[in-house]
Formats: sequence, structure tokens, C-alpha cells
Amino acid sequence: MSNKLDASDAAWRQAGRSKVMPDFEPLVRTSVPTIEEIIGKPFHVLDDGFVRLIDYMGDDTAVVQAARVSYGAGTKRVRDDRGLIRYLMRHSHTTPFEMCELKLHVRVPMDAWRQWIRHRTANVNEYSTRYSIAIDAAQRTQSGEWRSQSQENRQGSDTHLPIETGNQLSAAEAELQDKARAVYEERIAAGVAREQARKDLPLSTYTEAYWKIDLHNLLYFLNLRMDDRAQQEIRAYANIIGNEIVARWTPLVWEAFLDYRKNAVQLSRIETKIVAALASGEPEIALSVAEQYGFLNRQPDGRLRANRERKELESKLAILGLAPCWK
Repeated sequence: MSNKLDASDAAWRQAGRSKVMPDFEPLVRTSVPTIEEIIGKPFHVLDDGFVRLIDYMGDDTAVVQAARVSYGAGTKRVRDDRGLIRYLMRHSHTTPFEMCELKLHVRVPMDAWRQWIRHRTANVNEYSTRYSIAIDAAQRTQSGEWRSQSQENRQGSDTHLPIETGNQLSAAEAELQDKARAVYEERIAAGVAREQARKDLPLSTYTEAYWKIDLHNLLYFLNLRMDDRAQQEIRAYANIIGNEIVARWTPLVWEAFLDYRKNAVQLSRIETKIVAALASGEPEIALSVAEQYGFLNRQPDGRLRANRERKELESKLAILGLAPCWK
């Protein structure tokens, strides 16, 4: 190795460079003890799903190192690592977080996986039911876990259905899944091609995948999928990934993420005006702004029309300890 380096230095000089190659400090691969403890360990999710950490690259210090590389040698470190990471998160400087990566092995129902795979900023290799027999497991819903359709969010759910109804639905689900699996296996036994035999398997069937993603895009995924409005099933996976893996791997980044993304309140220009008026004890100004921007359109009988933006603002006001000035 030293001969190669010497030859490289010689080539450098022959090319007319005035300096030889710089001396590089020895590097040691990042090792995070709290994350090493859980490599390969399955975290169980739902009834038959799991998340396993396969590998990782980088840690909190890798984020800091990437952020400081543009300063050059000799620049004073004006912030400690925590302060710099929080600054980066607060001001949406994303590229330093891209220096860290996770590789996960997941087993997830296909309906939740369809939402998961929409995050196209990852590298994915999924279990193939064209090549292999479909996984003999389907996610089943317990009697008390059936949820009603939300009346305010077309893609969301609301309260749980009565247990008596749930008993009937769970029994029907089990019957349907068992029948679909039996038909699938009959086709396989009859020599039907796997790519065709699989076509009537339900979306509750589990699939597996290796999923590799950088920390910046992982945090974006978690911010969406840990949200209370996300589907409960994929939220269960996101909570495991965030609280059991990322929190151990990059604790300083995780703290900043919770403070400035997950648990932060973001206000639009209009919302800022309304909040400022309410906080200043000027509800008449807040009411005027809300009316001006269409938050308070009313039906002929005087009742407020449904308005998603107003409802979201009301949720933010509750977090801030403020009460809306309209009825």
C-alpha cells in the first residue's frame, strides 16, 4: 500500500503540482454501542410483522462532520455538536443528514406496504411472489380493532366499532383469508405459474423487503407516518423505527427532530396573524382576519361551513393554549 502511495505522490509532482498529497488521519468505522445491541433483533409489529436493523452508516458525529467540512482546517468550532445539529434541523439544512443511512428488513401487510413504497427516496428489494411461494401469513384484525370511517377525512378512520360487530367482521375476515390461501395453494399444486396463482391473494398478505434510506429522507417518512392522522397500521411500524432504532442511533438528531418537526407547530401567514391577535387580547382583529380569508363562511342557517384549514388552526390554538374567537 505504501508503494502505491509513494507512486501517487510522484505522479502528483510530475504533473506540476507544488505539493505532495496531504497526510490523512486514520479512520475508524463508526460504531454506536446502543445500536450494535439491536442489529438483527426483530421488533414485532401488528400480529405477524417485524422490523429488523440490518446495517447502518454514520451517527450524530457524521452529521456534524459533514456540516463542518466546508469550513476548512483551522476554523474554530463555535458550537457544540448538539447546538449545530439543532441549527441544521431548525433551518432545514438537509444534506448533512444524508450522510447517515439505515438498512432495515421489514415484514409488513401489502396494504400498508403500498403506502410505504410511495416514499421513493429509498433503495428497496422486495420479496418476489413470482419467484417464491407467497408468505403464509396475513394480518388479522381483532374484534375490538375495527375502526369506523372518518366523516372529516376521506382517507382516515375514527372510533372503534362495537365489539359485537367486530366479532362478525373478524370471523368473516378469517374465513376469507383462509379460503384465498387455500385457492392459491390449490393453483400452485396444479402447476399454475406463481405469477398468476398469486393474483387473488388479499392485501392483508404479508410481504418482506430490505429497505435502505438516508437519515434525511427517513425523518421525512417518520414525520408523515408517525402522525396521528396516518393509518394506524403503518404508524405502528413508524413508531418502532423512530423510537426503538433512530432514537438509539442518532439521539441528538432525534431530539432535534422531535422538537422542530414532530412536535412543532407550523403556522401559515394567515394563522400567524390570527394567533398574534388572540395572544395580544384583540379577538376582534383575529375574527376580522378569519372572515377576510374565508375561514368563517356560513350556511344559510348561520352555522359555520366545514373548513379543514379552520379546523387545523383550531387544533393548533388548543396546543398554544388559545381559544378561537368564533362560534
